[in-house]
Amino acid sequence: MRETVAKYKEICLWIKQRLENGELKPGDKIESEYQLCSHFHVSRQTVRHAIAVLEEEGIVQRFRGSGTYITDSDKVVPQKERTMQIAVMTTFIQEYIFSTIIRELETQFTNAEYSLQISFTNNSVEKERLILKNILNKNSVDGLIAETTKSGLPNPNLDIYRQIMAHGIPVLFINSYYPQLNAPHVSLNDKMAGKLVTNYLLQCGHQNIAAIFKSDDGQGHQRYAGYLEALMESNVRINDKWIVWIDTEVLSAFEANAEYFFGRLKDCTACVCYNDEVASKLLSVCQNHGRKVPDNLSVISIDNSDIAGYCDIPLTSADNPIRNMARIAALQMLDMINGNEVPQSTELEAEIITRDSVAILNLSGL
Repeated sequence: MRETVAKYKEICLWIKQRLENGELKPGDKIESEYQLCSHFHVSRQTVRHAIAVLEEEGIVQRFRGSGTYITDSDKVVPQKERTMQIAVMTTFIQEYIFSTIIRELETQFTNAEYSLQISFTNNSVEKERLILKNILNKNSVDGLIAETTKSGLPNPNLDIYRQIMAHGIPVLFINSYYPQLNAPHVSLNDKMAGKLVTNYLLQCGHQNIAAIFKSDDGQGHQRYAGYLEALMESNVRINDKWIVWIDTEVLSAFEANAEYFFGRLKDCTACVCYNDEVASKLLSVCQNHGRKVPDNLSVISIDNSDIAGYCDIPLTSADNPIRNMARIAALQMLDMINGNEVPQSTELEAEIITRDSVAILNLSGL
């Protein structure tokens, strides 16, 4: 009777045989955990057990944020001593969704006996650069979780991120990401969120649908793509005049630009807003200029932050599961610190939370 070989041993034997026949050589990178899981139809726990056994035998080495390699005695890199510190950099710290993200990260890392070094950029590229240089020069953290700064625009700080990763400090992006960097991210599926809220308006009978998106943040571009896709799939005309692009500075002066917004949104029955902050400012200028929501204009947004429920007209908004996002980001960062591979992209799905800001013009769609 043929003896059944444990799955982790099967993986070990497979890698050893490839090394013996020359298919793998010292210094070569082996398949990722996910590739091995798929190849052998096993769990990540089984794959990690196999890699741990090979590592104990001196056959492979794991490098944080890079992967697992066949041991090369000429290129053994000493492992950086752990500091039990994680750097967390967000655009803002107490405003909007960011305090919830930071609280959840703090909970997860405290449970793992790590402490946080928290900084914020105010969505300023210059401040982001100063923070990154400080992290690079001090080399005193085991990992960096970062929210991008103006990710919709070319960024001059990508070189510093690359230097940080080259120093063996894993980098993970949360809530947004720089597509030019080979670093994992955990975020909302922003394109599908934009499509979801636009489809909801279409189902409510709206056809003339305006939109306000942020131009300097990557999420704005993705949410715009979802908005367009929803309209095109429903054969609803796209009027470029109804699509308004703003940046961080214009957002802070929203009221001063009220007449401009109303001119662009003329003849529209509804408006998709980039997020709850934009939507709340639109509600405010509507109220100040005698335009009733939702009677004259329906407003829908994305994130379902505390703002959405506390507006004078509570906002219908697509829920951004930020607490779960932060939990996943923390767990993936701990994996990266321990030399384990994580998915390059983890994007969470939104769902509509209905309140009072959208008028139903046609019940047949719902």
